[in-house]
Amino acid sequence: MTTAFRRPSDRRVSPIFLGIVAVMAVSGWAVWTDFAEQTGFAVFLFVTAAWIVSLCLHEYAHARTALHGGDISIGAKGYLTLNPLKYTHALLSIVLPVLFVIMGGIGLPGGAVYIERGRISGRWKHSLISAAGPLTNVLFAVVCTAPFWLGALDGVPPVFRFALALLALLQVTAAILNFLPVPGLDGYGVIEPWLSYKVRRKMEPYQPFGLIAVFALLWIPEVNGVFFDAVDALLRGLGVSEVETYCGLDTYRFWQEWFGDQAPGCAMIR
Repeated sequence: MTTAFRRPSDRRVSPIFLGIVAVMAVSGWAVWTDFAEQTGFAVFLFVTAAWIVSLCLHEYAHARTALHGGDISIGAKGYLTLNPLKYTHALLSIVLPVLFVIMGGIGLPGGAVYIERGRISGRWKHSLISAAGPLTNVLFAVVCTAPFWLGALDGVPPVFRFALALLALLQVTAAILNFLPVPGLDGYGVIEPWLSYKVRRKMEPYQPFGLIAVFALLWIPEVNGVFFDAVDALLRGLGVSEVETYCGLDTYRFWQEWFGDQAPGCAMIR
């Protein structure tokens, strides 16, 4: 019988993760207090660091749920350290998600953890492991929008409010995309244990291409419009206006100031 020994280092929070949290805290303080000379750059650091933190916690949720489900190999793989470099390739986990934020304000599902499914019995456990990640994004969205739907925005600087609105946009888009029942995404992982063996075998070859197919569809204007209409409706239900998310993305792209491309309306609000 194979036994996995637990070492303290398997669960020790990574210094890399702590460093990212520190960047998030300091840049968030700089945005709140208007301490930064370049407010847009501070917003960029704050939102990017917070987004990477959420990616790490998304994958940690998968890993932790799998550990309790029976996969005792999780710790040895470094998944419980919250180190973003442990969640597959750094390009897929960090660089591409940040690029997608810059390009269009979409929360791209980031890295992935390799779970030894053979160690886990029970369909409910498998479904819960897949659902744990996007449920973390849902929780983040609730936290980011709490000041909006609680009506607690008095005293919150406009630029910080815009940054929270952008973070909420990223979490909502990430949750929706992850919950799509498309092979390779978490939504499919939720329903996969309940499918017949024949269907699962047919879907298996398509899993590496599911995310690519989704983003190819999002390039179609009609599909993109429906998707973002749904996102905007959810955010409005949480008290976040389209103007606030737009200004958040506009401020995030601080380099637009150099070319005079930032929206004048957002600058006036700030």
